[in-house]
Amino acid sequence: MDILLNKPITIVGGGLAGSALALLLGQKGFPIQVIEKRPKQSENIRARSINLALSDRGVKTLTKTGYVDDILKIAIPMKGRMIHSLDSVQTFQAYSSDSNKHLYSVSRQLLNDRLREHTEKLENVKFIFSDACKSIDLKQCTIQTQDSNQTIEASTIIGCDGAFSAVRGSMVKLDRQDYSQSYLKHGYKELCIPSGPNQTFQIDKNSLHIWPRGSFMMIALPNIDGSFTCTLFFPFDGPLSFSSLDTREKVDQFFKDYFPDAYKLMPDLLDDYFENPTSSLVTVKTEPYHYQGKVVLVGDAAHAIVPFYGQGMNAAFEDVLELFNCFEDKSLYPSSTDKPFDNDHFNNIYKKYQENRKANSDAIAEMAVENFFEMRDHVGDALFLFKKKVEHLLEVKFPSRYISRYELISFSTQPYAYAQKIGLANQQILNELVKGNDDYNIEKIDLVLADQLIKKYLNK
Repeated sequence: MDILLNKPITIVGGGLAGSALALLLGQKGFPIQVIEKRPKQSENIRARSINLALSDRGVKTLTKTGYVDDILKIAIPMKGRMIHSLDSVQTFQAYSSDSNKHLYSVSRQLLNDRLREHTEKLENVKFIFSDACKSIDLKQCTIQTQDSNQTIEASTIIGCDGAFSAVRGSMVKLDRQDYSQSYLKHGYKELCIPSGPNQTFQIDKNSLHIWPRGSFMMIALPNIDGSFTCTLFFPFDGPLSFSSLDTREKVDQFFKDYFPDAYKLMPDLLDDYFENPTSSLVTVKTEPYHYQGKVVLVGDAAHAIVPFYGQGMNAAFEDVLELFNCFEDKSLYPSSTDKPFDNDHFNNIYKKYQENRKANSDAIAEMAVENFFEMRDHVGDALFLFKKKVEHLLEVKFPSRYISRYELISFSTQPYAYAQKIGLANQQILNELVKGNDDYNIEKIDLVLADQLIKKYLNK
């Protein structure tokens, strides 16, 4: 069905969500303009570009674009976590009992570049670079830009401009627009383990590496050039914190003491530490996601989450696909091809989009914070490791009946809210199965009891 639009759909933010949505809508013939505050060629990519974990949810959206095979060429499979103890012992924890299931490590910058390259091939999509959104006139559906100081008219505005969204900033001035943000007391800093000779990997390339240290931790994800992007999650304040490590000597000794195996592989550690920014970890919630068909929020602009389930990008891509599917729902379209697509029709689309996303966005936000404490405090804990073994056993013995929360989140497209509900039931099952098993002997796990507990808590 042809759609009559007097003005283009305007997407604010040309990052991952904005570029993917522009690509999908552009492929359907919609006139699109994308306003992006950053220049077309990003500078200092290494210092600013983090690595992200791409899971099935994100892959599903990329598959819809038709370019998933091209994109996966710049991704590296990760089959599990590699835990590095304080004495440099490494312990591998598979993500799934199914060895064919894995996440992908991908550079946000490289992925963004690929999506943008494919989008810019479309004649009906226009990018405006180096121009930020300053404010929005919601009544007139116009955007005032920061840099060029121009007024841009739109048929509707889609805010894909991140956790500190200018689009959302205009919306929160409305009556009955709920909004909250909360910060962890930790921040993060990007560091690097460079590649070895001939771009070889100096630690296992197919793992997400974690150095859990109680009140702080470091992780590392592989890059296609053999290097690893490391992220230190660390308190802002306290005896061991970003504020206390204020000299090169203190930073050097800290890494020697707490990350001895990684320290040996980080020749540029001190320069990276003091040159790269320290960033905050914020959870943002708002409701509604839209206003009268004139504006809608997508990705971090609607629901910024902390990165500890590796789902920020995947949740944003899932938003993109859900919104695109709503655009494809013909029951929400004008009844006649002669009638212009107006705010009422956009409003129908945005209402359905929010109905399908809000509860799931809240669920993954809550689980991401929970997983932070799990990764920081428990991944090296003996009971935690034993429960993981028991969980894998249940997945093998009861494959269609017991599925871990992690499996549902990372290796399925089941709703996040469903995964949260199942995860609570799974914990009850595991707690009862390991009760009294003080020597953590997998052979003592009662599978008859397990069968009964699965029936009781999961109704399967």
